[in-house]
Amino acid sequence: MTGILETALRDKRAAGRKLLIPYITGGLAGWQDAVRAVTAAGADAIEIGLPFSDPVMDGPVIQQASQMALEGGATPVSILDEARSLDVGIPLAVMTYYNTVHHAGHERFAHQLIAAGVVAALVPDLPLEESGPWCAAADEAGIETVMFAAPTAPDERLPRIVARARGFVYSVGLLGVTGERGQLASTAASLARRLKAITDMPVLIGVGVSNAAQARQAVQVADGVVMGASVIKRILDGGADAAGDYIAEVRAAIDE
Repeated sequence: MTGILETALRDKRAAGRKLLIPYITGGLAGWQDAVRAVTAAGADAIEIGLPFSDPVMDGPVIQQASQMALEGGATPVSILDEARSLDVGIPLAVMTYYNTVHHAGHERFAHQLIAAGVVAALVPDLPLEESGPWCAAADEAGIETVMFAAPTAPDERLPRIVARARGFVYSVGLLGVTGERGQLASTAASLARRLKAITDMPVLIGVGVSNAAQARQAVQVADGVVMGASVIKRILDGGADAAGDYIAEVRAAIDE
């Protein structure tokens, strides 16, 4: 059975829309207002980051936001508690590191997500080969586990990633941490093209999509984009409204 996130993304894609998922650090001051602002500006789903002290995938901007959230007392439990009141009408996913999942316990963590109104999870440091126990618990609870495909993945590996993916396939735009780049890496389009050739599941490019022009470039091949560091930078510099304005700009660019 197709889950809530995947169904929503497929329906929007079928209507001719390119998909836009902003990332927002949970627990950052004003984060709920930022979620509402980017939703109003045209986001199709939201990725809520659960701050972690050793974020292997995150560059300096998201690390800074995570550190600020942690210093403000944010915990996975407090963030999920705050997420319950969002009621934004689009699917919510969490991005977290496996240590958080393991610490809570697979079944318990999956049910904590469901109780908070979250429908999907991204766990970037959980490799495909070790994902079985978490994915089984997630599937059982109705949580869609989004899988990551790296630009270095050989062709024979991609079908296994796609088969295990729920919600959408996260096509990693470049090797390295999140952060804004001067141009979209050539690997972004080539990997998305390889994935699109083997699956009908929505394929979104994330990591290294840094502005509206790059998002527009990315969706020439992919079904959509995940925007992280550039969104967080707007929140840190100008608050929730600045993030909303930015997502409106990206939305206009990919809708052209």
